[in-house]
Amino acid sequence: MSTYKTKNEKLKRRHKRLRQIVSGTAQRPRLSLSLSSKHMYAQFIDDESGKTLAAVSTTCEEFRKFKLKSNLAGATQLGKIAAEKAVAAGIKSIVFDRGGFKYHGRVKALADAARSGGLQF
Repeated sequence: MSTYKTKNEKLKRRHKRLRQIVSGTAQRPRLSLSLSSKHMYAQFIDDESGKTLAAVSTTCEEFRKFKLKSNLAGATQLGKIAAEKAVAAGIKSIVFDRGGFKYHGRVKALADAARSGGLQF
């Protein structure tokens, strides 16, 4: 039996293990994803300088005009908006940090939309 019993502890353990491998640079920033039951957040982070280059979430004005929720359709739209902001900031290639979440559902929808928006993973 695992010593990590709660869902949140398992999530934090997976994210810690993932962050040992994934790191962003100025040329190839990290697309960090965070999910809650009501909102989704995506940031493009340069880990070398510790700066956020661009960020988008379901609470931002660009997303709210579509009147979508934090579901598959919302994740797809958020991925498109994130790709537009990244391209506007001069970002073409990224490293994807799924934040310890399993790669399916909203995470996969956001990643596929970001790829179709012109980002290379």
